[in-house]
Amino acid sequence: MPKAKYESIYKDLKQKIESQEYPCQELLPSENTMVEIYGCSRNTIRRAVAQLVEEGYVQSLHGKGVRVIYQPVDQASFYIGGIESFRESAERNHRQTSTHVVQFAEISADEHIHTKTGFPTGSILYYIQRVRYLDGKALILDINMFLKSQVPGLTPEIAEGSIYDYIEKELGMQIITSKRTMTVEHTTQVDEKYLELKDYNCLAVVTNQTYNADGIMFEYTQSRHRPDFFRFQETATRKHRQETQ
Repeated sequence: MPKAKYESIYKDLKQKIESQEYPCQELLPSENTMVEIYGCSRNTIRRAVAQLVEEGYVQSLHGKGVRVIYQPVDQASFYIGGIESFRESAERNHRQTSTHVVQFAEISADEHIHTKTGFPTGSILYYIQRVRYLDGKALILDINMFLKSQVPGLTPEIAEGSIYDYIEKELGMQIITSKRTMTVEHTTQVDEKYLELKDYNCLAVVTNQTYNADGIMFEYTQSRHRPDFFRFQETATRKHRQETQ
């Protein structure tokens, strides 16, 4: 099936759900109706809907249709979703964004870095600190480490744009899995130097270890968020197990 067709339907449905044209708890138009609306096959509709299910926008009901379960996010927050670049997150959150690289260096992973990140000792890494501006305010500090052997050719200019765009479009690497940990931590002198923290003395910290299609961890990142502008949301599905006799 044409990827562009499926993606355009998925984006259109997602936009209509987010704008509440299809409000929470209502059913989407029937599959037959959507086939007529979009002029495509049932499989194309099903694939678009399947992605909305995966992202927690809708729930398929056997024999009944597809119910909208998305609820609008408080726009005073910055909503963290799946594996996506900062630029992609900002666009989804309808925020104006810019990035300032404050440190860019090559380092060798010592025992301390190995223990903290999981990169093998002796690995050559790009070490990057980036301040993320949302609507003109410095609200997020990203501390990135990228494995140079897997992400060669990084520059400060690329880092000020989108490293994920560079990885996927220029290097042709597939970004597959990210292990994510969220904590609340006291602010550091570096946080206070670069971020607009008001009176806050703590941050929401999201740590990612990200793997490519070969199962190699190529990125370790700490994203340090001002707490009043942070929200994490995930859709979880309970797996039902058969009782043993």
